[in-house]
Amino acid sequence: MLAVLRISSTVVKLRGEGDFLKCKIGGLIMPKNKRKFPSVETLEGAGVRVKRLFPTQHLRNYDPFVLLDEFFVDPSTGFPPHTHRGFEAITYMLKGSFRHTDDIGNDTEVFPGGVQRFTAGRGIMHSEMPGKEKINHGFQIWINLPKRLKEIEPSYQQVDPEQIPEITVEGRKIRTIVGEGSPVELLTPVIYLDITLDEKARYAVNTPDEFVGFIYVFQGVLKTEETAIKTGEALFLKEGERLTVQSEALSRFLVLTGKPHGEPIHQHGPFVD
Repeated sequence: MLAVLRISSTVVKLRGEGDFLKCKIGGLIMPKNKRKFPSVETLEGAGVRVKRLFPTQHLRNYDPFVLLDEFFVDPSTGFPPHTHRGFEAITYMLKGSFRHTDDIGNDTEVFPGGVQRFTAGRGIMHSEMPGKEKINHGFQIWINLPKRLKEIEPSYQQVDPEQIPEITVEGRKIRTIVGEGSPVELLTPVIYLDITLDEKARYAVNTPDEFVGFIYVFQGVLKTEETAIKTGEALFLKEGERLTVQSEALSRFLVLTGKPHGEPIHQHGPFVD
């Protein structure tokens, strides 16, 4: 994905907003006492509709995370050849398919429940084009590479749906996209879960020590002791935070946590230097 917004992780005050605060660890800039944010609809690539959680004009990166897009791609649109460098990306499909081709010899298609991971490193040119479904729906997350790894050789990995660990217990279905038991390989410590809760089911979110992260809801509504998280919204998690969420109805959400690099994130469109 192209991600044309150009940003860096400098602390700023945005016009029309209150005082801004940089998190203890990471590059997330947010108003004091606010940590729930909606995604923002925008267009990417060749007319692709995405819900972008960050980066936006109101919400920047959250070290080590650079970008999260929920995409809805019809067959007439897509992401023609373009170049990336300086980060890793994970594409996770919910519906339809995505075909990835690149300049290091890969040409593969991922289907619902499957994953594509590329490490851009010093630079990769690729395309991501949709299958024939009316809507090809999924997520793409960008994860920063530390400065010492910015110039590594690019690489690619595809993981098919049946290779992703999945457990169902007491009204909860948990798929581990990245983490214990998953074959997806990253150069940054990250845990990436896709969780479905039946009505009134609960799930304990445990952010590991030295990790930060967020919960992103893409179906239903979750409640915590302090707030409700609606479809298209995210609640950001502090280092080592523990909380319990409960579904109001059948709900599905992502939990992403990662260990910050503690380095500035300088994003220039498709490049993260």
